[in-house]
Amino acid sequence: MRVLVAPDKFKGSLSASEVADRLAEGLASAGIDSYRMPLADGGDGSVDAAVAAGFAPHSVTVAGAAGTPRYGGIAVGDGTAVVEVANTCGLDTLPNGRPLPLDASSLGMGQAISQTLRYRPRRLVLSLGGSASTDGGMGLLVALGFIFADATGRQLRACGRSLGRVHTVDASRAAKLTGIEIVVAGDVTNPLLGPNGAAAVYGPQKGASEAEVRFLDAGLNNLVQAFARSGYPDAMAVAATAGAGSAGGIGFAALLLGGTIVSGAEFFLDLFEFDRHLPGYDLVVTGEGSIDEQTANGKLPMVLARRAHPVPVVAVAGRSTLSRDQWGPAGFTDIYALGDYTDRDTAADPELTRRLLTRIGEQIGVSGGYAVSAGCGSGNCTRS
Repeated sequence: MRVLVAPDKFKGSLSASEVADRLAEGLASAGIDSYRMPLADGGDGSVDAAVAAGFAPHSVTVAGAAGTPRYGGIAVGDGTAVVEVANTCGLDTLPNGRPLPLDASSLGMGQAISQTLRYRPRRLVLSLGGSASTDGGMGLLVALGFIFADATGRQLRACGRSLGRVHTVDASRAAKLTGIEIVVAGDVTNPLLGPNGAAAVYGPQKGASEAEVRFLDAGLNNLVQAFARSGYPDAMAVAATAGAGSAGGIGFAALLLGGTIVSGAEFFLDLFEFDRHLPGYDLVVTGEGSIDEQTANGKLPMVLARRAHPVPVVAVAGRSTLSRDQWGPAGFTDIYALGDYTDRDTAADPELTRRLLTRIGEQIGVSGGYAVSAGCGSGNCTRS
C-alpha cells in the first residue's frame, strides 16, 4: 500500500508539516510507504504549507496587530507569493493575547505585501485566516500608500476606531499592482456590512462588545461611502460581494485592489498539484483539528476527499462530531479522532498530539489498507 499523507494544520497545536511527519512516522513503523504533502486552506499556516511544498521562505519586518514591530514570513515560488494575516498581524501577534477590537490594525499585512513586491511576483496569494482587526483593510491599504483623512484633512491612524471619521481616500501615491494577479484564498463568504458582515459575525470573536460591533459596522459603512466619494463608484457593490467581510474587511480592500476571491481549499490543492501527485496511491490520509458539520462547507478535508475519489480517504482529527453514517456523504472511508484515545485536551498538549498521531498512523498501516470499490465515495469502502 502506498499512502499520500495530505493534512491541514491542527489549529493551535501542530503545523500541517508536523501532522504529516507524525502520521508518516506511524505508517513507516507499520512498513507502509508514504509521501507527505502538507496542505492549507487559506488560513493560518498557508505560508508554512507553501514552504513545505518547495516555495522559498523569506522574512519580513512588519507591525503586529497592536503596532509592535515583529518578524513575519512569506513564501515565494515560480512567480507566486503567499502572504498571510496570521503570521504578520493576526490574533497571535496581540500582546499577551489581549484582544483589541477597536485598535488592532491590518497594517502588517500590507507591509508584508509591500516587501513581497521586491520579488516581482506575477501572482499574489492572500491568506486571511486568523485576523485580529476589523478595520476594513484600512491598515493594509495605508501600507501600500493610500491616505485616509477626516473632514478637516487630517490623516487618520489605520484601525477600527478611525473608520467612522474617514471622509476622503487618496490613492494617488499608492503602489502600482498592475500585472499582478491578486488571489484571496479562503472559505469566508460574508459581505462587509450588516447582520452577516465582518463586524457582526466576527467582531465578537475578536473581543468586541455589542456596542463595539455596532460602532464598527457603522464605521465600515462610512468607509465604503468615503471610497464612493473618492473615485470608487462601485464601492458599495464591492462591499456586498461574498467574501468582502473576510479578515475584518481585508477581503474588501483586496477586491478594491482588483483581487479575486476563491475557495482556499480548491486553490491550494491546485497550487500544490494534488491531482498530479494522486495517481499511484492506494490511500489518502488527510485531516485537521476538528471535523464536524462545518467540514461540509468547503473545508479542506471534504474538498480533498471529493477530488481524490475513487481513492479511499481516511481523515484524522483532534475531534470529530460526525456520526458514522455521515462519513460516506462527507467523502471519508474512516475517521480517527484523537479524542477517542484520551480524555486530555490534545489542543493544549502538542506532545500528546504528536504521540497519538504516530500511533494512529501505525494503526492505519497495520489495518492492511482500504479496498477501492465502485461505491467508495458513498462510504462503502472496507478495510482489506
